[in-house]
Amino acid sequence: MKGLWTRAAAASVGLLLLGSAVSVVSPVTASAKTQLKVGLVTDTGGLNDHGFNHLSYLGLLQAEKVLHIHGSVVQSQQQSDYVPNLTHFAQAGYNLVIAVGFLMDGAVKQVSKEYPHTHFAIIDDPISNEKNVASAIFETQQCGYLVGVLAGLVEKDHALPHLGNTNTFGTVGGISIPPVNTYIAGYIQGIKRVDPTAKILLGYTGNFNDEAAGEEMAQSQHAAGANIIFQVAGGTGLGVITAAKKDNFYAIGVDANQNYLAPHHVITSAEKGVKQAVFQIIKNLDTNHWKSGILYFNLADGGVGYGKPISAIPAKIVREVAKIRKEIIQGKIKISPNIPKKY
Repeated sequence: MKGLWTRAAAASVGLLLLGSAVSVVSPVTASAKTQLKVGLVTDTGGLNDHGFNHLSYLGLLQAEKVLHIHGSVVQSQQQSDYVPNLTHFAQAGYNLVIAVGFLMDGAVKQVSKEYPHTHFAIIDDPISNEKNVASAIFETQQCGYLVGVLAGLVEKDHALPHLGNTNTFGTVGGISIPPVNTYIAGYIQGIKRVDPTAKILLGYTGNFNDEAAGEEMAQSQHAAGANIIFQVAGGTGLGVITAAKKDNFYAIGVDANQNYLAPHHVITSAEKGVKQAVFQIIKNLDTNHWKSGILYFNLADGGVGYGKPISAIPAKIVREVAKIRKEIIQGKIKISPNIPKKY
């Protein structure tokens, strides 16, 4: 957590402990005028994942600044923490409890029934039949497709050094769940649009909080010929970026623009508007416009996107990707959220 807490120090974040399994971050900008109380429960990747969980936290910070709500954060260390962490906020009388991640599906369904007068939200999981639960779903097959097209064009045109002639691409997933696989599905389809003969290596580490596992899998894929590797593994995926720097190949970031982690090696990132979604859900409740059920975010509304490609990539490739982005928004290109059976 060192990197995050250094950056967040100015926001006066304090760390408390509740027993052995629950760590709680105190309100960042609480004030006497605070009205709505919002609790955020991270997945096991933690706030310092430079992506999914951190973006959720930024959405909470934005709500504190703009809406003057009271926000607190609990970081889950393991999956067994989900129910007690959600319950902690519900018992404390919080108006809204936000669960960050698909893996909290069962925990949210359980705790939301136990506390029917508390509002809940979950990121990346479709819970549609509970009046006190809102779900944010992102069409990440769209941004996955765009970074796949970019990777395919870069490889095909030998547009960057050290690419070789292997015609092989890698992707490192955390756990094989829909929010991971929609990204990967788009990535594969985007590459295949450019080069139907491309070989794609796909592996899962089985976790979101093990950088060493991500680094090891990326090194293995690179040894097998992959010179561009898409990480879809949260905190684990940071190891992919580390491997790219060490072994001089290229990575594609996920959720947030992760170029700053390795400016010469992260060529772009598939972005997910988690910050936007968290803020919108809080605002809906704060302004008495609560919407339960599924809220969709896509390329057209800015809910997904891709990071600015590095300057070394030729302008003609950047223009081609931008053109395809417009065609997706116009409905001219349809992208399946499912990984192809054969790739």
